[in-house]
Amino acid sequence: MQTEINLGSHDRQTVLVCCGTGCTANGGREVFKAFSQSLQDHPEIEVLPVVKATGCNGWCEKGPLVRLLPKDITYCSVAPADVNEIVNKTLLEGVLVKRLLYRDPVSKEHLTSHHLTDFYRKQHKIALRNIGEIDPGQIDDYVQRGGYQALQKALLGMKGQEVIDIITASGLRGRGGGGFPSGQKWQACRNASGSPKYIICNGDEGDPGAFMDRSIMEGDPHTVIEGMILGAYAAGAAHGYIYVRDEYDLAVQYLRKAINDARQRGYLGSNILNTDFSFDIDLVRGGGAFVCGEETALIASIEGRVGEPHDKYIFPTEKGLWGKPTVINNVETWANVPVIMLHGAEAFAAIGTDNSKGTKVFSLVGKVVNTGLVEVPMGTTLREIIYEIGGGVLKKRSFKAVQTGGPSGGCIPAALLDLPIDFDSLTEAGSMMGSGGLIVMDDHTCMVEVARYYVSFLAGESCGKCTPCREGIRALLEILTRICEGQGSIEDLDLLEDISVTMQQASLCALGRTAPNPVLSTLRYFRNEYLEHIEQHRCPAGVCRALSVFYIDPEICNGCGMCARHCSVNAIQGEKKQVHVIDESKCIHCGECYRQCAFDAIKLR
Repeated sequence: MQTEINLGSHDRQTVLVCCGTGCTANGGREVFKAFSQSLQDHPEIEVLPVVKATGCNGWCEKGPLVRLLPKDITYCSVAPADVNEIVNKTLLEGVLVKRLLYRDPVSKEHLTSHHLTDFYRKQHKIALRNIGEIDPGQIDDYVQRGGYQALQKALLGMKGQEVIDIITASGLRGRGGGGFPSGQKWQACRNASGSPKYIICNGDEGDPGAFMDRSIMEGDPHTVIEGMILGAYAAGAAHGYIYVRDEYDLAVQYLRKAINDARQRGYLGSNILNTDFSFDIDLVRGGGAFVCGEETALIASIEGRVGEPHDKYIFPTEKGLWGKPTVINNVETWANVPVIMLHGAEAFAAIGTDNSKGTKVFSLVGKVVNTGLVEVPMGTTLREIIYEIGGGVLKKRSFKAVQTGGPSGGCIPAALLDLPIDFDSLTEAGSMMGSGGLIVMDDHTCMVEVARYYVSFLAGESCGKCTPCREGIRALLEILTRICEGQGSIEDLDLLEDISVTMQQASLCALGRTAPNPVLSTLRYFRNEYLEHIEQHRCPAGVCRALSVFYIDPEICNGCGMCARHCSVNAIQGEKKQVHVIDESKCIHCGECYRQCAFDAIKLR
């Protein structure tokens, strides 16, 4: 599917500075301001280059990224102090600043463009097609890349049912985790009696380590708006809401401006594009409750009620917001809609697997070399994402597992690295797609503690409305904590499984039904680790403090001092280039020395 649309000839030099949340935290805004100031200091330049602040480029590990067009030069990890050199050498003289170029770890070659790197070259961008290419605050940038052309195509030449038929034929499934066919959902709303009908964008992305939807809202807000308008036209809705987590302040700023700009251009409001169709959007800020990612809880929150779920014996497409037919899709789903409408269902359906069409955006984080956002065709294997795009595990350690689907997902072991990622294969493996978080774990990760951590997170996020979830999560957390503290028993493993099955069958909403996934998946693939905690009172990863005692192997230690520098209680002693020792009377068993030693000289007893 061709999703790259030419921005123009770029006769005028353009500087694109990544100012997504990650790069902003690393000084991206200061780099942007430095370029603007530095260029003003060169009055001899007749036509100053355009400097634009873009959304997240995706390669967070190398941010802030700066791209220079039309030559498509990419500089990595740029600091404000580097800006004058870039302006004077590259923009004025055409000379590359080699130290800021990405250096391929295998060929050792300096690559001039990010498009030449494995991180980008192996991706296929549809939902992320504009991010990093445009200023999200400028509607003209979006229009120049084909924005709102799909809306014109639909409103000026199609009926609403035809739009649904295209979405259905494309095979688009919801990217928020459930994977429900979007066309089927829209059709149900269109067929439902009752008016007005509503469209909702679920931007309540609460998974730890996930930032896909956030980056789309920050970097390309108009694609979400255009997708919602198309959905409204198809379903017969007159009003829409974008529900955004309160923490996403930058996304809120850009969405508000985008909504106002779309109204002024006639894409939102009454008689859109001089047709009989009218539709408008309001922005709602959520309070940050994880459970409000569940659609019935989200609806309650928009209505001003407590964000608690209820049983969906009647789906929102029949009785949703204020009791009226409602379509709810997440940010990434809406971002795909304009591309499908513009390029056709067949082009989208040609990507992916039989039951999972198109691409999926993942946030690749954890113990991986190249952290960031990646978008790949459905069916891409975990190995391809982690090793070919992600560059492998940090510090060349062994891969142990990857957590998919957030707190309600599961942990997939190294034996399944060649598993193709789609909705069905992840479910069969005991995990789920979720919104798209991928957390890579190395051999210094304790899988029992991982399960305990996610259950602890969910215990704090459960609304407590139904007994199976409320009491079940508490019981799971108590048992897992006991095991991590060396007080577990073999009978606890059966109890964990029994409680998990009960929660899956009896919980009111998806939070409770999927909460046991981290427990069941780690029991399925890492049961020996549980047994080692219980029977040998030992944590093989050196994470659980009550079960971890460390010593330094004198045959391996070379006295580099790395362990001592990272010991917060000064429990490690030794002269430089001499064998070090751990004072067990001071050691708090945190395992930081164990994780920092590059020579594997620190061992577990």
